[in-house]
Amino acid sequence: MSSLTPAGIRPSRPVLRQNLSSSSFIHDHQQYKPPVPYTQTIGNVLENASESFPSALSRNTNPINPDPKKVTDSGIIHSIFHHQEGLLPQGTPKLVATIFYKTSDPVHPHLHPDSSPNARPGDKLPYPMVPVGSAPTIDIEKIPREPPVPEPEPLDHLYGPYVSQLCLTNFLQIIESLPTPYHRMNTSHRCLDQHDQPRVVEVTFSPPPNPDYLTFADLRKHESIWRFEREWNVEVVLQKETVFRRHKRLVVFDMDSTLIQNEVIDEIAKFIGVEKQVSEITERAMNGELDFSASLKERVSLLKGVPADVFEKLKSVLTISPGARELCRAFKRLGCKLAVLSGGFQPLAEWLAGELGIDYAHANHLEIDSASQTLTGQLVPTYPIIDANQKRTLLHSIAADHGVDFAQTVAVGDGANDLLMLHAAGLGVAWRAKSKVQLEAPTRINGESLVDVLYLLGLNHEDIQELIA
Repeated sequence: MSSLTPAGIRPSRPVLRQNLSSSSFIHDHQQYKPPVPYTQTIGNVLENASESFPSALSRNTNPINPDPKKVTDSGIIHSIFHHQEGLLPQGTPKLVATIFYKTSDPVHPHLHPDSSPNARPGDKLPYPMVPVGSAPTIDIEKIPREPPVPEPEPLDHLYGPYVSQLCLTNFLQIIESLPTPYHRMNTSHRCLDQHDQPRVVEVTFSPPPNPDYLTFADLRKHESIWRFEREWNVEVVLQKETVFRRHKRLVVFDMDSTLIQNEVIDEIAKFIGVEKQVSEITERAMNGELDFSASLKERVSLLKGVPADVFEKLKSVLTISPGARELCRAFKRLGCKLAVLSGGFQPLAEWLAGELGIDYAHANHLEIDSASQTLTGQLVPTYPIIDANQKRTLLHSIAADHGVDFAQTVAVGDGANDLLMLHAAGLGVAWRAKSKVQLEAPTRINGESLVDVLYLLGLNHEDIQELIA
């Protein structure tokens, strides 16, 4: 009781003075440094340790000269990153990621009755389907495995149907988590179509992941990037940043389901009522389930007796894909040579080349009976079949004829018979391709217009409008 004050009240607890506290964790710890620089070094401390160790290391001294401009006064940097002064060394490789928001084909439609605003009592759950591009087939009945994994959370529904700032931040976080050994990355980005709510954003980052740990081919198909695409409803196209990425000189296209929305052989089959049989073979061939040359001969044999003027009638039926005219016009104005390499038929390939200003047209030649002016159901034997190998060969030969480096070539297609030329070209784009092709192609886009290919060259909306005007 003797410790109490005369009034019987305990004294208050001691507290730090106001000038000793701050809102900064760093400042709170820097306040214990000596007010003036301490000149004593570790060597001096060790030399005098045996004589005056207690006095040399008093409570208010610091054996290391503090630097008020840095937090790590000891000189040891506790970080997983390499702190380097200045910019990265000249010549450090760069990668470019072009991010497209998928406005035409949302991955996360509100199909569940509990979440759909248009749901009615009694609605049934939708039949489970495999996302396009995630398996060789999207027919769940043909997949002899367990059901597909649940879809990731649709973050684009929360943060906006475009490439949002959080979407971009999430992508950079994923990229920075991949390299080994760790590096501090330099990154920059451009909105290629519009600054407000962009649909296309280009991200440049350097250095790329260590190829000993993660090759560029594996990076393109990395599970973290795939999941990011699913979560944000986007597509990511990764390219190495070189001068050849921006300056192309040769562009080759598939025809059916690429430059045009039709499959020509299916359209011919409608004339004789065998569309179903031909369409089934075509679908399997484009998915890589059948040998292309054998399947082509099988389908052509079903066309025996069709009038030879069928190609003239088909011209009014064929639909040129959205953006095909503009894309070809833009490439021509950039000085590129264009070619159509088609597993279809020569008369329509030549017609399409004339419509789009394409320089070369290579397709299959159907044999015609000169007496009856009908198709014989055979291919002209003197011309090679335009299969996957022949498309790649033609790409090589046309490039060689014009002295074009392979890094300056572009190939666009959708079928399994396009995969070899897609991998051979400097930029191979699977355009709204079959599921198997999307899995194996180096690059895939599923947009509404073929003009999107121009964004992969680093062109922005103003550049594209000037080219297609």
